[in-house]
Amino acid sequence: MADLKMPELNSVMVAGNLTKDPVFRQTSNNTPVVNFHIAANRRYKDSSNQWQEDVCYVGVVAWNKLADSCKDRLKKGSAVLIDGELQSRTFKVDDGRNRTIVEIKAKRIQFLNKFNKDDSEDDYNYSSDDDNYDDFSENTFDKFLTDEESNLMRDND
Repeated sequence: MADLKMPELNSVMVAGNLTKDPVFRQTSNNTPVVNFHIAANRRYKDSSNQWQEDVCYVGVVAWNKLADSCKDRLKKGSAVLIDGELQSRTFKVDDGRNRTIVEIKAKRIQFLNKFNKDDSEDDYNYSSDDDNYDDFSENTFDKFLTDEESNLMRDND
């Protein structure tokens, strides 16, 4: 039997609302980092054809300039679209036991809430790979949304 190589793929995209204000801090070498949780909702019809809603709570971490961009733009209830990868980390809790959590390490965050007219469109979308903010009109996540989701987002404008 031939050796099969498993593809190395770790990619996550999720939209939701922050459940609490983000926690911003800096590491000992002054690297900015922000942590927050989002609630991602899923609607579905159950076996009796009734609409149900399920909520998935997801932890997110962002580093460096991406963390800085989140500091002043996000608060409890903010709507975001996160593009990133899953990561796990283990740490000791107060009683000495190890605890492991899985969270999304954000590579790109699109802020979905309206922004002040004084702000430029460049404040709308940010990527951890870029030194500058992305141009919203050319780098949008809309292509990943269904027609219904796109219409819902337009209805909120």
